[in-house]
Amino acid sequence: MTTQPKTNQEKNKELTREEALAILNTPDDQLDELIAQAEKLRRKYKGDNVGIHILTNARSGNCSQDCAYCAQSCRSSADIEKYKWVSDEKLYRDNDFVNKNHLARHCIGLSGMKFTDAEIEELAAKIRKMKETGTHLCCSIGFLTEKQARMLKEAGLDRINHNLNSSRAFYPNICSTHTFDQRVANIKMLQGLGYEICSGGIIGMGESKEDVVDMLLELREINPEAIPINFLLPIEGTPLAHKDTSGLTPEYGLKVLALARLLVPQADIRCAAGREVYFKGEEKRLLSVVNSIFASGYLTEDGQGIEDTIRVIEDAGFTYEIESA
Repeated sequence: MTTQPKTNQEKNKELTREEALAILNTPDDQLDELIAQAEKLRRKYKGDNVGIHILTNARSGNCSQDCAYCAQSCRSSADIEKYKWVSDEKLYRDNDFVNKNHLARHCIGLSGMKFTDAEIEELAAKIRKMKETGTHLCCSIGFLTEKQARMLKEAGLDRINHNLNSSRAFYPNICSTHTFDQRVANIKMLQGLGYEICSGGIIGMGESKEDVVDMLLELREINPEAIPINFLLPIEGTPLAHKDTSGLTPEYGLKVLALARLLVPQADIRCAAGREVYFKGEEKRLLSVVNSIFASGYLTEDGQGIEDTIRVIEDAGFTYEIESA
C-alpha cells in the first residue's frame, strides 16, 4: 500500500523542530497522554492491526562498510556466520512460512553496499520464484544502480529498505565509508522508480535528542511507507559493543515511537530490533503506537518466535495483520 500524499491541511499542522523536541522531553507522568494522542492517529490510519514481518539474512558478513553498530561490517570481529548466499532451501522455506502464517511481509537482508549486475540478476531470479506465491517482499540491499533497481522491480520486488540510521550531523560518528546524503539520494532514486520505501533508524548509539528529532524530520520529508525504529543491541566485536544503553528506558523509547507516529502518521511505524529487550511488559502501550513488528530475529541477533509474537499481540487487544497470499 502506497503512502498517500499529505493534504494542505495536514501540512499546516506539521510539528516544528522545537515542538518535536518538546515531545521527546515529555515528563514521564504525562506519557500516557502522549500515547493516547499517537494512538488516535494509529487507529485512524491502521485500525487495530499489527503487521508481522520475518527477516531472512540472505547474505551475511564481509561487508566493505564500517558501520559501528553492525556485526557484518569490515571493522567488526563479531562471531557470526558468513556466506555469500543463504541456501535456497532456507530462503524459500522462510517465504512459505510467511504465506502459511499470513504474515505481512518477507524481508530479505543482504550485507554489502555494491553488487554486480550478475549478482542482482541472481537475486531477481529468486524474487521471481518467491513472487509466484504472491508474497509481499522487501529487500535491504545497500546502494543499487538505477539499472539494477529496474531489474529487481521488473522481477516483482515491492519495497526496498534503506535506513537513514541517524541524523545528518551524527552520521559521521557511526560510518565513514559512505555519507548520509548518499543514502538520501539512493532513496529518492528508488522512489522515482515507483518503489515503496522502508526507512528508519537506530536509537541508542550516543546521539542526542536533537539528532533523533532531525532524523525523524528527514524521514517526514522522505515520507516512506514504513519507518522501522531499532533500539541498539550492543554486539560483542563491534565498536558499540560496550555502549551504555541505560538511557533506553521503555518511557524514552515510547516517546521516540510516538513522535514518529505524530510526524508521519500514515506510515507503518515498526518497533524493530530491541523490542523484546526494552519493551518487555509494555506491549499494550507499545502497540497503541506502532502497528508493525518483527518476529523470529534480526539478521545476526535472535528474536521472539512467531507463536509468542502472535500471543503478545492478541493479549494486548490487537489483531495480527493478514496481508500476504
